[in-house]
Amino acid sequence: MKIRRQKLKRREGVIELVPETLDDLWHLKYIIENRDLVSAFTKRRVEGATDKIRPEAAEKKSVHLTIEVSGMEFHRFSNRLRVRGVIRGGVDTGEYHTINVEIGSMVGITKHWKPDQLERIEEAKALSDRPRVTIITVESGEAEIGRVRQFGVDRVSQITKPSGKQGGDFTHEFFASAADALNKSVAGGGEHAIIIAGPGFIKEDFMEYLRSASPDIAARAVLVDTVSTGMPGFIEVLRRGAVDRIVQESRIGRETEMMDSLMREIATGGRCAYGTAEVMAALELGAIETLLIVDETLRNFREAGAGARAVTGAEAGSGDGRGGGTGEGGRDEPAAKSGIDADDLLRRVEQMQGRVVVLSSEFEPGNRLDALGGVAALLRFKIA
Repeated sequence: MKIRRQKLKRREGVIELVPETLDDLWHLKYIIENRDLVSAFTKRRVEGATDKIRPEAAEKKSVHLTIEVSGMEFHRFSNRLRVRGVIRGGVDTGEYHTINVEIGSMVGITKHWKPDQLERIEEAKALSDRPRVTIITVESGEAEIGRVRQFGVDRVSQITKPSGKQGGDFTHEFFASAADALNKSVAGGGEHAIIIAGPGFIKEDFMEYLRSASPDIAARAVLVDTVSTGMPGFIEVLRRGAVDRIVQESRIGRETEMMDSLMREIATGGRCAYGTAEVMAALELGAIETLLIVDETLRNFREAGAGARAVTGAEAGSGDGRGGGTGEGGRDEPAAKSGIDADDLLRRVEQMQGRVVVLSSEFEPGNRLDALGGVAALLRFKIA
């Protein structure tokens, strides 16, 4: 992630960013919030008087627009973040538009910046200089390649040997196909580490093949023993710390380790809390050492909380005497039930010298935490 311009006063203002990787687009998904102002060059159909008669004649032109965000979609397989909202600056003010934020494009974000969002930008900047890591799991007749990203492991390709085929020629053909796919997945320059994992001796045989057929690839590869292959094998590699040893600090590796620690504490009735009620009770006692929260949960709390405050303000100004509230069945009901002010929670944890870790909903540790309510904590001491 590159910062082109930053103009903030008391965390209020604009930061112009250039995402350089798919990871950066993923970070932006959790930096940009509803009601933020997002500015970028984009394509829009600009119609003239004759175009209204023949709308098909209107052509899309490059224009600079500012929109007030109302929603987003992260398209990981097409390398783009689609940000939609109402145009507040540029042409066609008041109409809806979607800005496609892509790798290499500049986007300006104007908002009140929260501390964790500024930290996320700094983390993205730091991680951009670290080596990329690709994992290939290999067993007899099947290989799967995954790219380690900050939000999880992306499956890149799968290679299988024809069913029922045996013998040296078919093994050589399988290894050749796997090596070719591996070469393509790590092409593009830059420092790139490779982990070859799997059960048994097939991975060693594959490494020997690489030393002969692709010595440059073999020179960047290390072997790791795993029981499983495919996505379970990728997770095993992370748990064994192989990625951490290569990259020194891996976001996913840390998340996996923390979730394992949380599950151990839960299993033994130890120093942990999970779910909204338990976490808030632990907060009141000053017991939280590490707060774990899923990125989607954090964003939902913030959006629901902002909506609840807007509704409360509108009702207070209406003079109808009903007081605050979100309305029966309204979109802000989950936030009202949770009683969580997300930013107040994060601030209080940090004031008590605690640590806040935001887990990715795109990967297995975040999914496990989501099943526990999306928020949990490792505690300094056990509470009743």
